[in-house]
Amino acid sequence: MSRSFQNLTNRPGFKERFYGLRKQVTTHKDVQAFLQANRDIIDDNMIDRSLMKLHEFIDQSKNCEDCPSLSECKNLIQGYYPKLIIQGKSIDLQYDKCITKEKYDERKKHESLIKSMYIPKDILNAQFDTIDFEMNEPSRLQAIKYAQDFVEQYNNGKNPKALYFYGPFGVGKTYILGAIANELATHRVASMLVYVPEFMRELKGSFQDNSIDDKLDAVKKIPVLMLDDLGAESMSSWMRDDILGTILQYRMLENLPTFFSSNFNFEQLQHHLAFSQRGEEEQVKAARIMERIKHMVIQIEIKGKNRRS
Repeated sequence: MSRSFQNLTNRPGFKERFYGLRKQVTTHKDVQAFLQANRDIIDDNMIDRSLMKLHEFIDQSKNCEDCPSLSECKNLIQGYYPKLIIQGKSIDLQYDKCITKEKYDERKKHESLIKSMYIPKDILNAQFDTIDFEMNEPSRLQAIKYAQDFVEQYNNGKNPKALYFYGPFGVGKTYILGAIANELATHRVASMLVYVPEFMRELKGSFQDNSIDDKLDAVKKIPVLMLDDLGAESMSSWMRDDILGTILQYRMLENLPTFFSSNFNFEQLQHHLAFSQRGEEEQVKAARIMERIKHMVIQIEIKGKNRRS
């Protein structure tokens, strides 16, 4: 190796390129600061041995200075910036996560805590401070207050009742659920928002691939569940008793918060649950479902203008 290196150094122009590279890296402000801070350890031989590492260092972005976004990061390891360290008798590089990568990972971790089934993306980005309201909408203000109170109590280790939002189309019931989910995610609490009509349709098709038990378990065991638009589905006895009843029974026994949104109040929802797709009237079974719901939630009516139109 010594002979090979000697032959290399004897080639025409090598020394000029070598010293040009040396000057380039040693005059870089960050390299100079590192050399100065470690002047008692670093000598010229160490610098010469480490020129390629030093060149690798100066050619990359630090503190996200030259990277407009994570996807456009110019560094060798995307989302990580190089840091000079002493490794034995050489100068080496250590790659640390940059600020942009940390924010990206934090956002992804946040998003991973909020699972959803058939919920629009704008709902998943809802925040309490972006909820639209007017002073002449007291029921909307009350709903927001109850939602914020729940989050505060839950995060303080208490077991508050969840909420049952009901009211006409477009008044923001689902949006408030999304805001609750996002606020919980900032405290590392996982939640799931489920659009009930589509979920029920999916379960019907889950017999073919034997995935129904896995899907039910995911919904049953999530720390905070939000069932959106309950009552909009065509209810069969199987859906009511074996699906909805099973979910609610498990969550009630495990004391897991379950939120609801619906166009129906309690009385109207019970009437809806009492009649199957076949026209069968089953008041007792409907009442059993309603008793579970009432045990788990506070009923809150939301009025106001339709914000979808």
